Amino acid sequence: IAHIEQGKSTLADRMLQITGVVEERAMRAQYLDRMDIERERGITIKAQNVRLPWKVGDEEYVLHLIDTPGHVDFTYEVSRALEACEGAILLVDAAQGIEAQTLANLYLALEKDLTIIPVLNKIDLPAADPDRYAAEIAHIVGCEPEDVLRVSAKTGMGVEALLDEAVKQIPAPQGDADAPARAMIFDSVYDTYRGVVTYIRVVDGRIVPRERIKMMSTGATHELLEVGIVSPEPKPTEGLGVGEVGYLITGVKDVRQSKVGDTVTSQRRGATEPLTGYREPRPMVYSGLYPVDGPQYPDLREALDKLQLNDAALTYEPETSAALGFGF
Repeated sequence: IAHIEQGKSTLADRMLQITGVVEERAMRAQYLDRMDIERERGITIKAQNVRLPWKVGDEEYVLHLIDTPGHVDFTYEVSRALEACEGAILLVDAAQGIEAQTLANLYLALEKDLTIIPVLNKIDLPAADPDRYAAEIAHIVGCEPEDVLRVSAKTGMGVEALLDEAVKQIPAPQGDADAPARAMIFDSVYDTYRGVVTYIRVVDGRIVPRERIKMMSTGATHELLEVGIVSPEPKPTEGLGVGEVGYLITGVKDVRQSKVGDTVTSQRRGATEPLTGYREPRPMVYSGLYPVDGPQYPDLREALDKLQLNDAALTYEPETSAALGFGF
């Protein structure tokens, strides 16, 4: 988590490279930013998750990384990502220090009781003043200035030490492997060919393909066609266990069936209590949309429906205007 332009996506790139998830030849800058507008503007809008293998000593670990946006408009993306995590890397530019959105995101993470790893980035810049800002961060997070890690996401310096620290400090996910399955939906996207792709984090039990699942908020049941992990391309697997993050495909085309924050359980031996920690998003920006051509109204509604699936913070309702006709 960080303010905009502090180097989150570049740090994610280095982690993908160092853990060997992305081959050198397939590497490109801001690898996890997939949307055209993200690539065009060089910013992150959608939080993206990826699975990273990492070895400390002789122990093999699996880390799940979520690269979040820094703009205040996309705070909801960050709060959803934090629901799926045990810890957060607080990234601060060594030449600029702590900024407003860094604090806002830090307080969100502290509210959720996450382990915070403070990191100074861009220490390779001539204008960097790491000692001064390390003291500033230490004061806010409540640690010692020497505990603040120093990295350069651009050159890759200190990134391996950061991955080791993540394994050391951030606790492993807690959950009951034998309990009825419960998983939290933290994101969903619409794929033209496969319908709704739902990203989940398993809290209890296990979710396997071909079983019937139930959405706890609506009571709707679906058959699971595919379960998999993201590394960084989707890969089907035999199932997801406690603490694992992955995706589900049910072949459902109706976008309203997959609500972010909902709990997924199995139909046969389902859980009775849904997971907590979901809150409705509050709108920050309002606008009115009207098609130039009246008959295009259903197309606009369908487009908004698909957009709402990709961005759970969007709400809309139909309205009519004497001058502009039907719209939203």
